[in-house]
Amino acid sequence: MLNKEELQRITESIRLAESRTSGEIRVCIARQCKGSPLDAALKKFRQLKMDTTHLRNGVLIYISPFRHKAAIIGDQGIHEAANEDFWNEAMEVMLSHFRNGAITEGICKGVEKVGELIKSRYPVSENDINELSDEVIMDE
Repeated sequence: MLNKEELQRITESIRLAESRTSGEIRVCIARQCKGSPLDAALKKFRQLKMDTTHLRNGVLIYISPFRHKAAIIGDQGIHEAANEDFWNEAMEVMLSHFRNGAITEGICKGVEKVGELIKSRYPVSENDINELSDEVIMDE
C-alpha cells in the first residue's frame, strides 16, 4: 500500500482541485477488488454517502493497485457534465502512470483531470462548504 507521504500528497491534490470548484472529489484505495471495479466503486460511492451532496457533484476515484483495477464514478450532476470520452481520458491519464509504477502520480493526475471538469461545471462559490472529507479512504 501507499506510505504516509504518498497519501498526504494525494490529499493535497484533492484540496488543490477542490479549491477551484464546489465539487467534491474522494479517492479510495482498496486492497482487494473482487469482480468489476465499477461495481465496487458504485458500492463504495453509496457507502460514503457521496450521492447526498447538495449539488450532486461528487466524484469517486477508486483504485485497487494490487489487483490492477480502477474506476471513476461521478454523481448525477457530474455525469451530466461529462461525456464518455472524458471518463476514458481521465482513466487513461491514471493508467499511463500506473503502468510505469507511479501509482501516487497517476492518482494525483487523475484528481487534477477530474478537478478541471468539475471546475467548468461547478465553479467555487463564495460560501462554498467542503461537504466531504479530503482524506484518502483506505479500504481493506
